Amino acid sequence: MNIKRFEFNLFGENTYIIWDAATRQAALVDPGMSDQSEENTLDSFVRAENLDIRAILLTHLHIDHTFGIDYAGKAYGAPIYASKADEYLGQRRLEQAKMFHLPMELSPIVIDRFVDEGEILRLGNEPVMALHAPGHSAGSLLYYVPESGFLLSGDVLFRNSIGRTDLPGGDYATLITSIHKKILELPPTTKVYPGHGPATTIADEMRWNPYI
Repeated sequence: MNIKRFEFNLFGENTYIIWDAATRQAALVDPGMSDQSEENTLDSFVRAENLDIRAILLTHLHIDHTFGIDYAGKAYGAPIYASKADEYLGQRRLEQAKMFHLPMELSPIVIDRFVDEGEILRLGNEPVMALHAPGHSAGSLLYYVPESGFLLSGDVLFRNSIGRTDLPGGDYATLITSIHKKILELPPTTKVYPGHGPATTIADEMRWNPYI
């Protein structure tokens, strides 16, 4: 499985595309595009790689990870996957924008398919496993690609840090439990691609991350 990272919007959010090299079947993860320039950057890559966007995967529904959801849904016609437990955040995007003093009109998100713990999605022949990891938000999801050895961690785990827990649905003890039970039990060589900042590995986080 191939992966491409884009850094979008004023929050420096990581938007990813993952795809199967043989079939070009792809998923867009956490579309954070906030203006036409960022939309064009994403579209140009999709066209250049001849990708077939089959799904829009949301790790959670905080606004910085969903700024581009309306555009992506229209541009690619792909269903939106997310956790039922975060549906309320998707319905309250306008309130989220006001909390950050952003003069934006954001419509509620309609989730096409609710993703459960352990659910297997497929791009080509390669499985993508969803893992429920609450704590940053109630419905935070991880997307684990075991055959390629990488994990999309959203805002659960960062390089040498963890997600904040002072937003709606956050809880510090729950987050730490999720990290230990859902991430640290994966192979130490697993590459971790977070929702903000550079990639890391589970081994490095077990050695250097002061929170775990």
